Amino acid sequence: MNSGNVAALIRGLLIDITGKPQFVITGEAGTVSDSDGVMVLELNHDEAVESAAVKIRAAYEAWKKAAPHVPSCVVLKLDGKHAATFWTDNDFDSARKRLQEKNASSRTGKKPVTNAKVKTEDRASVVKNKIALVTGGAQGIGEEIVRNLAAAGALVFIADMNMEGAIKLAEDINTEEGRNAAIALEVNVSREDSVYEMINSIAVTSGGLDLCVSNAGVLRAGSVLEQELNDFKFVTDINYTGFFVVSKYAGRLLKTQHLTAPTWKTDIVQINSKSGLEGSNKNGAYAGGKFGGIGLVASFAMELVEYNIKVNAICPGNFLDGPLWSHPEKGLFVQYLNTGKVPGAKTLADVRAAYEARVPMKRGCTGKDLVRALFYTVEQEYETGQAVPVTGGQIMLH
Repeated sequence: MNSGNVAALIRGLLIDITGKPQFVITGEAGTVSDSDGVMVLELNHDEAVESAAVKIRAAYEAWKKAAPHVPSCVVLKLDGKHAATFWTDNDFDSARKRLQEKNASSRTGKKPVTNAKVKTEDRASVVKNKIALVTGGAQGIGEEIVRNLAAAGALVFIADMNMEGAIKLAEDINTEEGRNAAIALEVNVSREDSVYEMINSIAVTSGGLDLCVSNAGVLRAGSVLEQELNDFKFVTDINYTGFFVVSKYAGRLLKTQHLTAPTWKTDIVQINSKSGLEGSNKNGAYAGGKFGGIGLVASFAMELVEYNIKVNAICPGNFLDGPLWSHPEKGLFVQYLNTGKVPGAKTLADVRAAYEARVPMKRGCTGKDLVRALFYTVEQEYETGQAVPVTGGQIMLH
């Protein structure tokens, strides 16, 4: 029984009690005594998560008889010995402050009364105080997703191989937001051990997860007649296999959290592509991985719905102003011009004009377009296994 799983179970319990997002920070053992009004949880080292969920619920029921509120501190004992201390609150900075001050006083929190009316303010705050992960979040469209999630009130983990860029982006966002709104994590989504460490770090740092945005992706264009196998495998390892690995470990964390928060809905969203809906000439590795990703989305959605985990894909059109397309040396405009993908194109401007002409709305997709679809996907509780096109009309319903 590791600390990450216990943190997720505690977070789930608190969500179930309050009906709101919660934060749980893992601290060292021995920082408070059992007599400080804390909730004590006793488990075994080899405790199964299902059994631990039952014991956590029982520990809370016993604790609330003396303190009928919400616990702000939980002491974990493994085989009778202090193993860790967990500090909780309604937002990340408040939980951090409790840890720093060793403030174990209980806190109030009532589950809101629900009704059938849709409130416009709910849409505006769909990710407020929620915990989000964005892979490939340090640059490009990932950065735009991160910035929008943070601005909407989420705590965002920026996961990327570009750790320097992720740290700089987190620092900038935290300054802009005036709070701890973003945290940088290093990850290689094609490596299982790296993804496991990333997810465990999220659980220990914040208690769990509400939204996993699998955005990390790469592209190397090339004809099926000429592309090297290593280039094909590189694209597939990140875009297809990487989505599987991220979903595997994020899904495990969300499933654990579900054991104590059975009505709380969470999301895995793959940032797919228009190319996952119609193919892409001389770009088979990319389109193939994206087509496969939609198959994974539908399959994972069928399996994970049991745990109230929604799985969907967003399929944006071309981000013509982003570095993927516009980089002066490695961008797709350059690649497509050099590979002759656009017949008759002699300049980068010719390539861009050709792609804009294919879109009924005559422009490329933007970060704002994609994020609106992301917020809709999270807010919509009655959809899973879908691929939502955001293409300016380039891909229409059949």
